[in-house]
Amino acid sequence: MTSSDQRSFEARLAELGPAIEYVESTCAAHGVPRPDALRLAFIIEELFTNTVMHGHGGDCAAPGQLALGFEPGAVLLDYCDSAPAYNPLDHFHGEPTGIATTVSMRPVGGLGAYLVGQLIETSRYRREGERNFLQLRLPIEG
Repeated sequence: MTSSDQRSFEARLAELGPAIEYVESTCAAHGVPRPDALRLAFIIEELFTNTVMHGHGGDCAAPGQLALGFEPGAVLLDYCDSAPAYNPLDHFHGEPTGIATTVSMRPVGGLGAYLVGQLIETSRYRREGERNFLQLRLPIEG
């Protein structure tokens, strides 16, 4: 990463607001246009909520980190959590079940990850010890 900033959090839904504020203020400080910062905030909301609700089964003190890097034309996101092993990349790039059906017939879940996949340019996942590491590159459109 050319320039980066990192923040730690606990896996609690109450930490989502501060995580989004961190993303928005850091993006503003690096001149990232507001629409791109909002796209990144959506990605963080999806990852963070899934970590808390699905990875940990609810609020807990488990650690996680967000790191933002900036390079010409892109924001780089390193997302790390201590939830059980889970590779979201298949859900980023595979079409969610029932996407072609009406909203009332569509199963719950999977759409957020799919939308994240539509916003990012590249992604990498790895598991090290007891931690999930996800690296995403979001192109800046502004």
